[in-house]
Amino acid sequence: MSENSIIGQKSFEFAIRIVNFYKKFTAEKKEFIISKQIMRSGTSIGANVREALNGQSKADFIHKLSIAQKECDETIYWLELLKATDYIEESEFTNLHSGALELLKIIRSIIITSKKNS
Repeated sequence: MSENSIIGQKSFEFAIRIVNFYKKFTAEKKEFIISKQIMRSGTSIGANVREALNGQSKADFIHKLSIAQKECDETIYWLELLKATDYIEESEFTNLHSGALELLKIIRSIIITSKKNS
């Protein structure tokens, strides 16, 4: 499916943005707890999408994408927490948050479509 390659590409690009955010954030803010959490969840989205794309069955595909969806929602939580506690500026928050929301919408759409077609 063409949408699968789009989600694979977008989730990989988002992971790169998260890694770069993590490097900058830990260097500048010296914050290591929440930053590790967002690093784990933000990079896990793409890893689970990749696993889904290589799924052994439609059920496996949906299951792995469901994990990616949860990781994406967790990433949004950490971003919102960082913003609410004034750890990140509005522009940085908006950039990463909008990317995470876009991924979440795409993943949810693929899951819904896949469930209807199975």
